[in-house]
Order: sequence, then C-alpha cells, then structure tokens
Amino acid sequence: MDLLERASLLDELGAALGATATGGCVALVAGEAGMGKSALVRRFAERHSADARFLLGACDPLLTPRALGPLHDLGRQTGGRLAALLAAGSPREQLFAGLLDELDRGAGPQVVVVEDAHWADEATLDLLVFLGRRIERTRALLIVTYRDDELAVDHPLRGVVGRLPPEAVRRLRLLPLSEAAVAELARRAGRPAAGLRSLTGGNPLLVTEVLAAADAGVPLTVRDLVLARFGGLPVDAQEVVRLVAVVPTRAELWLVEEAARPAPSAVEAGVSAGLLVVGSDAVGFRHELVRQAVEGSLSALGRRALNRRVLEVLAGATERGVDVARLAHHAREAGDTEAVLRYAPEAARQAAAVAAHREAVGHYQAALAAAGPLPESVRAELLEGYSVEAYLSGLSAEAVSARRAAVDLREAAGDRESVGEGLRWLSRLHWWDGGRQQAEAAAARAIAVLETLPPGHQLAMAYSNQAQLDMLAYRQEAAMRWAGRAIELARRLGDQETLTHALTNIGSARLNADDERGRADLEQAFEVAVAAGLEDHAARAISNLATTDVERRDYRHARSDLDRALAFVHAHDLAGYAQHLLGNRARMRLDQGDWAGAEQDARAALAERAHSGGRAVDPLVALALLQARRGDPGAAATLQEATERAVATGELQWTGQVAAARAEHAWLSGDAHRVAEEAAGVLEQAVQANHAWYAGELAMWMQLAGAPVRVPAMVAEPYRLLLAGDWRAAADAWQERGCLYQQALALARADQEQALLAALALLDGLGASQTAQRLRRQLRQRGNVRVPRGPTRATAANPAGLTGRQVEVLGLLAQGLSNAEIAGRLSVSAKTVEHHVSALLAKLGAGSRREAAAAARRLGVAPAKDGGAGPVI
Repeated sequence: MDLLERASLLDELGAALGATATGGCVALVAGEAGMGKSALVRRFAERHSADARFLLGACDPLLTPRALGPLHDLGRQTGGRLAALLAAGSPREQLFAGLLDELDRGAGPQVVVVEDAHWADEATLDLLVFLGRRIERTRALLIVTYRDDELAVDHPLRGVVGRLPPEAVRRLRLLPLSEAAVAELARRAGRPAAGLRSLTGGNPLLVTEVLAAADAGVPLTVRDLVLARFGGLPVDAQEVVRLVAVVPTRAELWLVEEAARPAPSAVEAGVSAGLLVVGSDAVGFRHELVRQAVEGSLSALGRRALNRRVLEVLAGATERGVDVARLAHHAREAGDTEAVLRYAPEAARQAAAVAAHREAVGHYQAALAAAGPLPESVRAELLEGYSVEAYLSGLSAEAVSARRAAVDLREAAGDRESVGEGLRWLSRLHWWDGGRQQAEAAAARAIAVLETLPPGHQLAMAYSNQAQLDMLAYRQEAAMRWAGRAIELARRLGDQETLTHALTNIGSARLNADDERGRADLEQAFEVAVAAGLEDHAARAISNLATTDVERRDYRHARSDLDRALAFVHAHDLAGYAQHLLGNRARMRLDQGDWAGAEQDARAALAERAHSGGRAVDPLVALALLQARRGDPGAAATLQEATERAVATGELQWTGQVAAARAEHAWLSGDAHRVAEEAAGVLEQAVQANHAWYAGELAMWMQLAGAPVRVPAMVAEPYRLLLAGDWRAAADAWQERGCLYQQALALARADQEQALLAALALLDGLGASQTAQRLRRQLRQRGNVRVPRGPTRATAANPAGLTGRQVEVLGLLAQGLSNAEIAGRLSVSAKTVEHHVSALLAKLGAGSRREAAAAARRLGVAPAKDGGAGPVI
C-alpha cells in the first residue's frame, strides 16, 4: 500500500543517500507518535535495498533503557569485529571506533537507522554525536527517528541535535494527513469521510484505527479502538497479545513459543486483527501506542504474572546473550526482589562502563530500593557505585548523600581503607555541590585515616585531592606542598593515575603563581595520562593549561593551547571539558576584539550537553558582557543565570568573573551605587586569594563608581597603573596584551580629547554601542561640540560592526583577491582598499588576511558578485 503524502520525504531520503557518494550525512526524521516515521523508513529501505546496505537499531521504552541498545542491534547484523567487541564488553571508545570502521568497509553506501531516539540511553546519544561529527568522512547515511512532540526543553536529545554539524544534517518532519488524503483512505475502506479529519487531526495511525473499527460509532482514543479490537479476539489469541504487550518493542519468536506455547492460529489471529506484526525472528505490535494500550489494560497482578513468565524464559536462555538490562526491567515489573538484586547491579556496572551514567543511576536506584536484606558491605558497594554515577549525571546532592551513607557503613565495619577512600570521594562531591567547608573537612579526615595504614594509592590520591582543593582556592604554596607529597608517593608506587592528577595540580598552582615551570608540569601530566589511557585526566591537564592562560590574561600561548585542548576533547567526546574550553575561548576572543567569534563560542558552549553548572559560567559571562556592551536588554537575564550557577559553587574562579560582569553591567546602566555593591562583595575574597586579576578589575569598578577603595599591592599591572591614575601606561599595557576593550576603558579615563576620541573609535570598531554611548555623553559634558557620530544602523546590525563597504571588501578578500584586484572590482583606489582592510582586520580581531577570510566564513559573508550589491552578514 502506498504512503499518502510521503513521496517528497522518500525523495529527500533518496537524495541524501545519493549524496553519500561525496560524503555521508544525517537525516533527522521527526514527527509526533503515529505519524508514520517507522513506516517511512521501512518503505525507504524496501525501495533502496539493492542500492545500499541497511543496518537497523532501535531504542526501547524499558524502565531503564539498554545501554547502547541500538549498537548491539547493529552488531548482531554486522557480525565480525564489531560483534566481537560488543561481546567482549570493550570500552565504548573501541565500540564507537568499531562502528565507524564498519561504515568504512565496502565500496557501496550504507544506511544506519536508529529508531525512537527519544528513548535513547546516554551512551547512545553520545554515539549519535560521535557518528554525526564524523559522518562526512564516510559513505553512510545515518537516519534518526524521534517524536519531537515529546522532547521537553531540557531533553538531552535536543542537545545532541544542536551539537551535530549543520552542514551534515537534513531535517524531515512528518505532518498530519490533509483532508484529501484522509478522504482517500476513507474511500478505500468504504467508509464515510465526513468529520474524520477533524476527529483524528490527520494522524495516520488514528485514521487507520478509526477506519478499521467495526462499530459505526467512532471512539475518541487509540486505546478505545485497540481494546475494542482486542476484545473480539479468541481467548488464546488474547493470551498471546497480552504476553507480547509486556515486552517493549518486540518479542523474539523463541520467547513467545517458550512463554506461551501458542498455536500458530492464535498468533495469526492477532496479526489479522491488525494488532501484531510478525517478522522473520520476532513478533511485535504494529505501533508502540497499540502495545501501550494493551499493556495499560492489564491488571497489576496480571502484568506481574506475565513479566514473571517472560523473566523466567529470558533468564534461562543464557546461550542467547540476553541483555541484562532486559532482565532487570522484567524483574522490576514482576516485583521479584531477588531477581532485581541479581540483575540491576550488573546492569548498572555495564551501563557505567560505556558512560551511560543516567541509566546506571536508574539501575542502582532499583537495586538499593531492594537492598534491605543484603550484608552491609554489599549495600556499601552499591551506594558507592550509585554515588559515582549520580555525580557523573550531575546529581550532586544525591551523590553526597549516597557516599556519606556508604562511609557510615564502612566505618561501622572497621574498614579503614574504604573509609579513607570514601572520605576522599566525599570531599570531591561536597566541592561539586558547593560545600567547600565540608569538602575541606572530609579531605583532612581522609588523610588522617589513610596515614594510619601502609602508604598506597588511596593515600597518594588523598594528598593530591588536598592539593586540588588548595589550588582551586588559590592557596598556591599549600597546593604545591601537598602535590609534591603525592608525586613522590605516586612515583614510588608506580601509580600513574595519581601522578598525572598531582602533576596537574602542581602545574596549575605554579601557573597561577606566575611560575612558568607550571607549563612543563602540565605537559608532563598530559603525556603521562595519554600513555596510561587516562583520557579524563589528560583532558583535565591540557584544559588547565589553556584556561589558566585565559584567567591570567596571558595570551601568548592561549589561542594555540585552547585549540589543541579542544581538538583533544572533541576527539574523545568529553562534553564537559568542551563546554569549559569553549567558554574560555569566548572570554579570550572577547578580550582580543573578536566579538563575533566570542559569541559563536559562547553559544556553542551552552549547546554542549554537560551537567556541570560551574562550567557554564564562563560562556554565560562572555555572552552577558557582549550583550551588555552592545546594549542588548537580554544581558540581565543571561547575567542572572551566570550568577545563580556561580553562587551555587561558591568558587572564586566563577564568582570573581560574575561579580566583575555585574559591576560593569551596573556601570553601563548608570547605577553607581550598584556598581560598588557588586564589586565590594567579592573584592575582599579576591585579595585574600591573592588573585591579581579579579582584585584589580573589581577595585577598578569600585573606583569608577566613586567608592573609596584601598588599592591592593598585588593587583595585575594594567589595573595597578590605571588605579594609580596612569591611564596612558595602562592603555599601553592593555594594547600589548591585545585587549582592545580594556584599552578603550583606560583611554576613557584620560583628560585629553585625543585619547577620549581614540577610545571612542575603538569602542565603535568593536560594536560596543552601549559603552560608546556613555563615552559620548562624557564628551558632550566636557563641552566637546563635534562628537563623532556612531555607526549607522546598518553597520551596527551586523555581528562585527562592519560598514557595507567593509563587508564587500571582506567578501572579496575571502575569495583570495589582492588589494589591487579588490580595487579593480569596486572601482576604488588600492590605497582606499588598504584602509578598509586595516579597519576590518581590527574589527574582526584578525592578525592576517587568512584569519579574516576564516572570520568571513564564520560570519556567513557570501562572496561578492560583480556588479551586485555585495554580500551581507
């Protein structure tokens, strides 16, 4: 039967498949339940089965989804190395690479289908990002179907879609059937069409169910229609349908045969009634909504009994490799406590092994709910596992509570080594939860407990944990001292994990203290971690190297360090680090005058699917400052979100930049009292931490607000000069660092018209309209009659503040034309073009024509056409 009003979608999928000859792509197929997404994909596969190899995977609506369920489906179809890796429980990086290798095999195109991604587990979502970012290197088409009407604003699939490269993505959305299509279906069924479209909303599933109903009266829900059809089945057919209903997605034929032993006629009756669909090896419902309608009609006792029967068969089929997550699901649905304790912990461990942390949390929660009769040591182990997975899922309060309970159990058992390890973990968890005081106390207790035992890995890590706490609090001397002890013990033990962790701490502390030896420490930490296969530790080392540059506004290495770190974390799909690094690159680009790049990085960082609230502060602050300086009213809301996240951590690395941003926002609004209030709150903390940059910036805002301020001797040089009244030297210091906006603020403190006008030119060039407007008022109050006009509305509207002519020049420059060639195209002198090029390089923060061309592509500047109006941003 043909699919009405779906021909254009099939053609789009066919075009996407054809385009794989020059590189793969992703097709996102979205629509509400019952719109025919699966039918569309099936028809596409039938039409092109001779043109490509199809690999089909599906996500299941289990209580806790299977970790990498679709990948296991694919592995069963491919066999070979991918299947072997899955069977061996290999690390997920190897599994992902194995699938990519599979897609590189053969000369023809391949189609990978992942159905119902709205039910996907965390690891499968990461797999989609991994494939999506590399799909163009293959000849594969990745089709992902999902219900877009079921995606809440914070649904993780939205983050996945946002992280896919736009140029590799095609979006298809299934719409309801038209009045004409519904009428055609009614005609074929020999039924009247009057009112059918408005009753069903054009939903294909509901339309077909209504038309198949024997009763002339029309029930209003799918459930009513399905149960009416179900009630007309023979008793043995109803029994089969009930059994299949408690098995999400599909039931293998061998499972149905062993659990129900049905006569073939019973299954055929379910198929004839339009409820079941039988494949070569499994039976399932025609649609998940149909299954849910039948399952929902079962009594609680009936559902338990059926799940118990399914569990018994699945548990006995050890040779069939049944996923332990399925066993855990049916154990929970059967209310079988013993089976839950047998399968849920193993399902949690398997989920954790492939970084499906949310799913691991669900399994641990199920196990702990049934763990009352277990020995205390086993309960402690479950609590410890749950604590780690809760932490990795962003559930910091739950992680703290579970670890504290585990420590209590270990203490009661007199297991001092486990107590020490638990206290170290508890210290880290308290820190993530914003409880520094509790973190410090737990860290000290961990060391005290472990020092009563022979020195080992746990003591070395406890020393390094204390070093990390001190380093994050800017207690550099203490951090270096504790890290030194950890390094010495780690080397004696051959403990590479502690060694890389401690080297990262001592290197970060040294850089924070302006000791350049820290760079070598961090490089060594990175090398040790990579050699040991410790990717998270490697990412931490290389990220600290890059972000410490930014925090100290030392931009000699920052750009290359950030790019290198981002390449590493993207290659290993470490979203939390990517968010932190992109946020810091946004801060650097903001300082360096590349405001378009700063905004792009800030928004990309916020699109990353990361759980840490603190790491989102960097991009939020960069974006808020951009908005405030441009006069965007959205700045207040962005700044408020940054404030809430920073305050929750209580850490100066985030509260310091937020306080400075809030003070600047208040200053731009003309509220001097609030400027002083915002800055004073954190200034003392910055001074106590000996943070030269935050202390200097906050003191500057206090001074600008006219509030009394004692200038700390330790403030960073540009601020020290400005606070001492030497605006010229301060401006030079900022210029040397490439910080154009800060240079303009220093010049704006001058009492000379020429310096004030230079500041105004810098602000106009950056597009800082709100800041420039404030300076224009200052100039007029001084009596300046001829204050330069600001950029025209057209100029201010584009992201880099370029004039129309500069946009034209940039477009031609991006094509590789020389100044003379651009002059010929635009009928102007080469000297005029030279002036335009110099101006746009400054506005873009580009150091070369090549960087300007890259910025042109980033901003969407199209190549200029001869005789045309030129490109637009």
